[in-house]
Amino acid sequence: MKKLYIQTYGCQMNQHDSDRIVQVMKDAGYTLTDAAENADLVLLNTCSVRDKAEQKVYSALGRWRELKEKKGGEMIIGVGGCVAQQQGEALLRRVAYLDLVFGTHNIHKLPQMVEEVKRLGSRPVEIDFYREPAYMEDLRGRSEVHGPKAFVTIMEGCNKVCSFCVVPYTRGRELSRSSERILGEVRELVRQGVKEVMLLGQNVNSYGKTSAGELSFPELLQRINEIAGVERIRFTTSHPQDLSPELIEAYVTLEKLCEHLHLPVQAGSDEVLKRMRRGYTREEYLKRIYNLRDRRPDVALSTDIIVGFPGETEKEFDQTLEILGEVEYDELFAFHYSPRPHTAAAKMYPDDVPMEVKKSRLKAVLDLQNQISLRKNRVKIGTLEQILVEGGSKLGREQIMGRTRSNKIVNVKGDEKLVGEMIPVRITAAAANSLLGELAGEAT
Repeated sequence: MKKLYIQTYGCQMNQHDSDRIVQVMKDAGYTLTDAAENADLVLLNTCSVRDKAEQKVYSALGRWRELKEKKGGEMIIGVGGCVAQQQGEALLRRVAYLDLVFGTHNIHKLPQMVEEVKRLGSRPVEIDFYREPAYMEDLRGRSEVHGPKAFVTIMEGCNKVCSFCVVPYTRGRELSRSSERILGEVRELVRQGVKEVMLLGQNVNSYGKTSAGELSFPELLQRINEIAGVERIRFTTSHPQDLSPELIEAYVTLEKLCEHLHLPVQAGSDEVLKRMRRGYTREEYLKRIYNLRDRRPDVALSTDIIVGFPGETEKEFDQTLEILGEVEYDELFAFHYSPRPHTAAAKMYPDDVPMEVKKSRLKAVLDLQNQISLRKNRVKIGTLEQILVEGGSKLGREQIMGRTRSNKIVNVKGDEKLVGEMIPVRITAAAANSLLGELAGEAT
């Protein structure tokens, strides 16, 4: 049996794509291995949102060159995902021992590409975008289910075209899947034992807007909420412009929709937001947050922050710290700005904030968020929470981990036989990024 090794960088969409790659290549006769040196086919599924992620690609390829030489050149090496979509044939020119490159819309072509390498000795590149709904349906394939949670892609691409973001160039414009296909997939996942579904898209809450006669995103959530066997619904990622009153109301009326929302703000300054082309002001963003918290006070919020965007002054950066203090997010993902190819920001603005200033500002953001997260997590000590057990804990043997409905990680002493179960736990201790608990009743 031929063996496949795959290494994934990036977001949940990339992780989900890697699951699809595994399934597609399984159908072509490959089994997954966790060691690159044992593989006949080695793949990188890549992210290009940050410059650091792109640098990782070349580091990994450099390590694999020696493995390929040891096998007399028989190992096939390929790059997929966003870097592949962005660079295409340029990757082959830069890396002489790379065999194939496939973009974000071309996973279904991978078996054919591998055969071309074997039979013809060619170095195929496939980076076409598919604009028709057939791409989202007939060409997707189905990833295997592992555990009680599953990703479900409901749309791809983004129409916002923020000045810093490479996604429209690596994932294309918005394309929504058929709601009936989505609902059918969720029902099938439930039949395979899935209890929690995570709906994926670059901007999920604009689902259906480009498809005449399709459900809106709140309507789709309601239909999924009605499926027997689904116990939890989550989604990511959202754009603040599309946080509608109807979506806010869904947090009140849909009992399976978890009280957690990832809503990237990116910056706290109106001037920076304008240069970023985010399409909202600080006040408009905060109004949506207040409206949501008014209807669902216990909602947990997470966000993204970019520091050191071109032209960012000390005063503008201070406004970012202010918004963190005002909203008090439960979790934050922060990065310093790096110019990305094809984006408006890279063309229009010099990268003029010194790296040492970027690093200092990033540290300030992370330090403040750690204080906020720790304070909010400590409030949970002594409370009773229900977690869905996902697997073993990083804390070691006889420890399991799961997440609360508000997406907080809880580590508990327990048996891995509980994976997939909903269990009540009492919170006994708190850190900035996770909670400790103890079993407090029977699993359900």
